[in-house]
Amino acid sequence: MGADRVADAFAAVPREWFLPESARARAAHDGPIEIGHGQTNSQPRTVAAMLRLLDVRPGQRVLDVGSGSGWTTGLLAHLVGPEGEVRGVELEPDLVAFGRANLARGDWTWARIDPTEPGVLGDPSGAPYDRILVSAEARSLPAELVAQLGDAGRMVAPVDGVMLLVEHVAGSARVSRHGRYRFVPLR
Repeated sequence: MGADRVADAFAAVPREWFLPESARARAAHDGPIEIGHGQTNSQPRTVAAMLRLLDVRPGQRVLDVGSGSGWTTGLLAHLVGPEGEVRGVELEPDLVAFGRANLARGDWTWARIDPTEPGVLGDPSGAPYDRILVSAEARSLPAELVAQLGDAGRMVAPVDGVMLLVEHVAGSARVSRHGRYRFVPLR
């Protein structure tokens, strides 16, 4: 995916729509911004790097794990377009409501945010997915998310301080490392 598609998504999905009212003036800040419940709206430069690694294409089915404010769900919705589908999952009930309200500011009827079940990682019942974005840090690569990737699927996830790209190739997972990052923990 060219940088232009990611830049277009950033222009079409304003970060300020996905921040608490008191933080909207800081939307241009290239750093994480607290959204409550120990969660953040991630640093834009980090989100852009993750989206470029994920290489989202129009028409794909994408899972957004740890959707938080809904910003990444909106960005992914823009990238897949109306022929695609994005499902955001979030553990914190207040953030599910916050993310849904924020996502409703745009016209992305093919994207939604749902509460995740405690103890269930991702959306095994909706699998397989073409792309999975994980916006919280795991201690080790979550095998249950890798199992939700379809053929030729890609997952981007921060694991133990390193951004990993997992590519599902010929029935097996190929993992590559792409820099050090800090995220809130995956629960």
